[in-house]
Amino acid sequence: MSQTLATLIAAHAATAPAIGAPGRDWLTYGALRDLSGEVGAALHGQGIGRGDRVAIVLPNGPEMATAFVTIAQTATAAPLNPAYRQEEYEFYLEDLKAKALVVAAEYDGPALPAAARFGIRVLRLTASVRDPAGTFTLSTETAGDRCDTTAPEADDTALILHTSGTTSRPKIVPLLHANVAASARNVSASLDLTPEDCCLNVMPLFHIHGLIAAVSASLAAGARISCASGFNALKFFAQLDEVRPSWFTAVPTMHQAILSRAARNSEIIARAPVRFLRSSSASLPAPVMQELTATFGAPVIEAYGMTEAAHQMCCNPLPPRAQKPGSVGIAAGPEVAIADETENRLLDRAATGEIVISGPNVTPGYEGNPKANAENFFEAGGKRWFRTGDQGAFDAEGYLRLTGRLKEIINRGGEKISPLEVDAALLSHPEIAQVVCFAVPHPKLGEEIAAAAVLAEGSSLDEQGIRAFAAERLADFKVPRRVLLLDEIPKGATGKIQRIGMAETLGLMEADA
Repeated sequence: MSQTLATLIAAHAATAPAIGAPGRDWLTYGALRDLSGEVGAALHGQGIGRGDRVAIVLPNGPEMATAFVTIAQTATAAPLNPAYRQEEYEFYLEDLKAKALVVAAEYDGPALPAAARFGIRVLRLTASVRDPAGTFTLSTETAGDRCDTTAPEADDTALILHTSGTTSRPKIVPLLHANVAASARNVSASLDLTPEDCCLNVMPLFHIHGLIAAVSASLAAGARISCASGFNALKFFAQLDEVRPSWFTAVPTMHQAILSRAARNSEIIARAPVRFLRSSSASLPAPVMQELTATFGAPVIEAYGMTEAAHQMCCNPLPPRAQKPGSVGIAAGPEVAIADETENRLLDRAATGEIVISGPNVTPGYEGNPKANAENFFEAGGKRWFRTGDQGAFDAEGYLRLTGRLKEIINRGGEKISPLEVDAALLSHPEIAQVVCFAVPHPKLGEEIAAAAVLAEGSSLDEQGIRAFAAERLADFKVPRRVLLLDEIPKGATGKIQRIGMAETLGLMEADA
């Protein structure tokens, strides 16, 4: 059984296609293994080896996929969102204790001054569209110091991601090789992937969804993965026609955009060999699931995952078992149970409570955050359980339904936002005296972020000015789409601001288009 990324790809036929992209030749499994060796040698030459952290800031596409797979076989991969601002990069690079930053050869963005501030080595990635997809070389500057050149093992960290928490400071989630390999096998098994399958990936590859569900699960099965440069509804059907995938995975907003253009692309859909569609990262409305099934003539497999679980926790099964709209499916990898929301004890599966998980795909714990670990992990029944922060219950057939959210995290179409992080950014404006950010409903994204602010006396600041200030400091998806200027922020009976329920209090429960 595969326990590292290296062993995940070791057994597949050398000539079998592995990584592709629309308009590009395929990179074979043999070439991928060779590339892993070349990248390892380049990193070792720069003094980067086992246990060292390498931040990756690359556009979506096959090189991002192979950078993750190859770098993680030598060091620890830490993909970052290319849309971050300089202040965000400074935080993440320092928090990661990154030893190197990988960027495209032509990159000249805000990650560079952030890296320069901390003296982080910059490695340039060079690729050519004339080469098989995913092929690249890393620039080698002055030789680095000696490093650990031994290969990472199952208990070494393969991947580091940050997750939004209930504090303003994002939490570091280290995922071991064993976690990544286990989750890749779980997804592959639940989807019955074989070497005959081909996935068209449109998901960002700095998120756990794309990295595990699309890339790693495909590689675990010896299947093909074609990596688009991102999701573009105008290009999707041309890509579908060229790649002819057997499946693709997306978030609900992408699925809805695909449906909006499906009628004019019915001939492409008719000849596409899609055997299923997968949806994850946010709840898929039942009517959308039903329309997708009817449009593509294939089942929609809705899954439930999170970063701390190396993605997948539950998944609706393939036919002949039922796909239940409104359900995130059955346990699909880790053990899933229901726990008391305040006490460290498990409840009957039919009870409503906090969803908890246990298994080899679950992170060993947040890095450098004993408080968060104490709050989110507990022992029961001889097992270590992780609290998801979601409320739910199982039906009689073992299908899990989510019934609520226990934490304040905003889920904007799969993008997780800590409202306290946005609070902190806005409060750095000298004319904002008080602010609270919170979720409001959105018809396509599920949730959107809004803010209620109290201005300092004499301020002439308006909504547009506040949003512009936020846009200079935060990635676009974190910028509040609505800002309400109030004389006083409403408080609960105890005098505390109640972030959950704020939208209802302010009369913002009707979803904006």
